[in-house]
Amino acid sequence: MRESLGERIFANINVILLTIIGLISLFPFYYVLINSFADPIEAASKSFILFPETFTLSAYEYIFSTKTFIRSLGVSAYLAIFGTALSLMVSAAFAYMISRKRLFGHKVLMIALLITILFSPGIIPNYLVIRELGLMDSLWSIILPGLLSGWNALLLKTFFDGIPESLEESAHIDGANDLRIFFQIILPLSLPALAAFGLFFAVGYWNTFFNALLYISDPDKRPLQVLLQGMLVMSETGIGDPTAGAEAGQQVPPQTIKMAAVIIATVPILIVYPFLQKHFAKGVMLGSVKG
Repeated sequence: MRESLGERIFANINVILLTIIGLISLFPFYYVLINSFADPIEAASKSFILFPETFTLSAYEYIFSTKTFIRSLGVSAYLAIFGTALSLMVSAAFAYMISRKRLFGHKVLMIALLITILFSPGIIPNYLVIRELGLMDSLWSIILPGLLSGWNALLLKTFFDGIPESLEESAHIDGANDLRIFFQIILPLSLPALAAFGLFFAVGYWNTFFNALLYISDPDKRPLQVLLQGMLVMSETGIGDPTAGAEAGQQVPPQTIKMAAVIIATVPILIVYPFLQKHFAKGVMLGSVKG
């Protein structure tokens, strides 16, 4: 069907507007990326750099020369990997429990889930619980509060509702118990949903900031976002050898170091996303279409 003149004009205007919005959205990331490669002298002499005259890796060499940054990077990676695995396991098991009426206690768990969604305990009760459990200065204080997301569990339940129970009945007839059905049938069929929620959990743990600020005082256990916040509020970073990675007689400006730190904190999630994109596109459609 041939498009009319009005439809072509409308489509072209949409393309132009979306292109402009896309460029505006990408510009902050471009600015941070370009300035992280700026030469120390140029960065110190200019307040705004759109395209540096000389590219250098001084800021990155400076950051990776410090033990503090590497240690915080390791803590964030540990939280993202271990925390995501635990959250997926607990969320999937919980969602499967409340999705099957034949399982004992599914109504009670469903009511408990809705209560946690409707009512949030707040900062002080959470802090008191973590302190009374003796989890202060422990990475468990970051993992446990976010182990089960009520909203994610509810969406996973919707996905499990779509798996026919006749499949499980056939497995039962063949002698499989509930654990075997869950691990060998339900989970393999749920890979798109698990990949989508895994990305959500991983981004959440990687960007952990507030809980770490409240519960972690040991510098060796601070995740990357807390270290970055410290670097961004301080006029001088002071986290490593100030001559590392810089040319003789030059020091890397704090502003350039901050830009490089932001890039390093962002890149791991950007690398992971393309590998999960195929499952992610299917997973985010959960519950949006009712048959």
